[in-house]
Amino acid sequence: MEGKNFVVERRYAEGKLDRLPALAQDLVQMNVDVIVTTGSPAIRPAFDATRTIPIVMIAGSADPVGDGFAVSLARPQGNVTGVTWSAGPELVGKNLEVLRALIPGLRRVALLYDAAVSPTTARAWQDAAQRLGVSVETLIVRHPDELEGSIDAASQRRADAMYVVLGGLNYSYRQRITALALARHLPTFSTLRELPEAGGLMSYGPSLSELYRRGAIYVDKILKGTKPADLPIEQPTKFELVLNLKIAKALGLEVPRSLMLRADHLIE
Repeated sequence: MEGKNFVVERRYAEGKLDRLPALAQDLVQMNVDVIVTTGSPAIRPAFDATRTIPIVMIAGSADPVGDGFAVSLARPQGNVTGVTWSAGPELVGKNLEVLRALIPGLRRVALLYDAAVSPTTARAWQDAAQRLGVSVETLIVRHPDELEGSIDAASQRRADAMYVVLGGLNYSYRQRITALALARHLPTFSTLRELPEAGGLMSYGPSLSELYRRGAIYVDKILKGTKPADLPIEQPTKFELVLNLKIAKALGLEVPRSLMLRADHLIE
């Protein structure tokens, strides 16, 4: 029970990712028993701040081995473990498959990308989209002031839809992103249900709530004495499709009944 047998020290960068290193250092100086990071931008600052305090990542790096956080998924052999984020070609292909059911003439997709997020997602998109005959243009944002210009660029270049990489800045400003895109009649989609809940068209990807539940199990094991090096890093196993029917109507898109029956959640 929080406050009785454990205490949580919360730190939030409020979308200002340059604050993350100082926040991580603050937690290290407090000598906490375990650090939990959410989203990929927070892992690197925590990892750079300590190689001894256990770090549990939730919806973390899509490629923890390639990013240097672990030796292997089965045996991390360091102080980082937890649950990864899936950004592979299969997930990209599934997103494009669903989107094509909504936009049959889909040819161009803009990728709204946070500069602080691992490039793994961008590479997966380029590879998968190329095989499916869809062109992808990556628009990198580093500051909230760049959002409107990037969305304008996607609209002016006749993108059929915009995929929003919900990490760091984009996650914090997701409602602004969806509002700007809707004003330009540009459908938005993502792997997180938080986007359609914030006014986007759809999402298909891992269940974030399930990843948090799995992360809590890791923390429990570490507090009971298990070393993070001995806890295999998990990959997402539960995926969900969320459709925002209200936004589809506003965009003039007809949602096939077959797609509605497949959806795990409909926003009306």
